[in-house]
Amino acid sequence: MTTFPVTGTGLGLRRALMGPLSQPGTIPVDFLEVAPENWIPMGGKLAREFRGFTERYPFVSHGLSLSLGGPEPLDFELLGNIKQFLGEHRIRCYTEHLSYCSDHGHLYDLMPIPFTEEAVHYVADRIRRVQDFLGQRIGIEHVSYYATPEVTESRPLGELEFVNAVLEEADCGLLLDVNNAYVNGINHGYDAADFIRGLPGERIFYVHIAGHFDEAEDLKVDTHGSEVIDPVWRLLDVAYDQFGVLPTLLERDFNFPPVEELNRELGRIGDAQQRRSAVSRRA
Repeated sequence: MTTFPVTGTGLGLRRALMGPLSQPGTIPVDFLEVAPENWIPMGGKLAREFRGFTERYPFVSHGLSLSLGGPEPLDFELLGNIKQFLGEHRIRCYTEHLSYCSDHGHLYDLMPIPFTEEAVHYVADRIRRVQDFLGQRIGIEHVSYYATPEVTESRPLGELEFVNAVLEEADCGLLLDVNNAYVNGINHGYDAADFIRGLPGERIFYVHIAGHFDEAEDLKVDTHGSEVIDPVWRLLDVAYDQFGVLPTLLERDFNFPPVEELNRELGRIGDAQQRRSAVSRRA
């Protein structure tokens, strides 16, 4: 059986949520997630408040700027700070995006990597170097993307084939993002459920679920700024049916709803987990 770094229902810790989360029971969650870059460095009152959360909750971390697929050398100064952050706060795992975000400077967006065998070898090597430096396996998240880089190879890989090849060659974990699968499925014309079923469940660390913006019928933008829609909830059920109950985190980065609405979405994750657990017990 897979051993997960956390269990249950999670939420991304944003500073706008620190007030409600500081009141026990106001927002019932089992674990929290942070982007290390948003909290390094910190001191004073903020550091004391953050320590209060890490003493109450299990934490995972999700990086934003390592640029695993980028042309620039890996930022080992950043990685050193992340390694210290993970150890100081007993963070259960570290994940990053299967993308790049720098080229002689920060691009402030997550850019897609060409789906080629050459790119598999390149990014897998960089992931292995990161894992060696941190002394632990990391997880990678398949990202949402809106255009595909031009590929000159005679046989380009599909997205699922590319992701699976990187996971295998790097021997790393996976952060399954259900909303990214939905958004990409609409934008690029494939079945998101088949994509999820084709991933290696034994590598999954945990799951992201989020809302997005409808730019057009055939263009969805991953924003984390709205309510999760029913088709995305159904994809979460697909993941549970395929892999069993998975730790699942609600991403909300802005447009924070009232606490009651946030709790309703978190409760929906818990309900889905309980349904799947009940099915497993009956089986």
